[in-house]
Amino acid sequence: MIPSRDIAGLVEIMARLRDPERGCAWDVAQDFRSIVPYTLEEAYEVADAVERGDLPDLRDELGDLLLQVVFHARMAEEEGAFAFPDVVEAITSKLIRRHPHVFGEGATRDPAAIKRMWGEIKAQEKAERRAARGGVDESPGLLAGVPGALPALTRAEKLTTRAATVGFDWPDAGQVIAKIREETAEIEEALAGGDKPAIQDEIGDLLFAVANLARHCGVDPEAALRGTNAKFERRFRHIETALEREGRTTAQAGLGEMERLWGEAKDRERGIS
Repeated sequence: MIPSRDIAGLVEIMARLRDPERGCAWDVAQDFRSIVPYTLEEAYEVADAVERGDLPDLRDELGDLLLQVVFHARMAEEEGAFAFPDVVEAITSKLIRRHPHVFGEGATRDPAAIKRMWGEIKAQEKAERRAARGGVDESPGLLAGVPGALPALTRAEKLTTRAATVGFDWPDAGQVIAKIREETAEIEEALAGGDKPAIQDEIGDLLFAVANLARHCGVDPEAALRGTNAKFERRFRHIETALEREGRTTAQAGLGEMERLWGEAKDRERGIS
């Protein structure tokens, strides 16, 4: 086998890796469930490359993510369910169907009209799937289609977005902030009582409210937290580097000194000398 720029080459390599006689024992042993953690990990690594603005790394990570798609498709083909070309056909059909303003008669560039058409088309698709199942819903309830495997903050944002479509929502961000203050007070009460399950429950409520606030502000909560994580790492590394120059470690420094160095890193980022 030689490297190829053709997707058919990747599909062929995956088939060889899954060959029970000549393939890789690890690849052959996998199934849909065992591969899911790797699929999620590769998606996160794509997001990380984007956050870092590392295009060469993004190229590699997209390849790793594409491999996961090919891997799942190959296992499905072995079961006689579908193959990679069916995956391609499904997504191209969906894109054409959901963009009549581009590929059909309803040409428009109005974002509100496009969003409305998108919702109508998705509702029609759901009705068609229900009819194909003999009138039985795929799963009951407005929130049922939000995947459980999503990161918790992202899922919280999507759950509240769904609920908002039927008017179950705070009118404005100010009221969400009031809810956050309420949840903070309830955490303080739980801490005073020393009830660990209650503390966990109230912290969950607070995080859910913060995700809701992010939605109201048009902010992706996962992206916001990734940015803060990176900022924390960057500033903490400044503390370590400053201490290393003096031949010391963080374990040898007091909290007060580390807070001073943290403030120094913060000032540098803000351009304050």
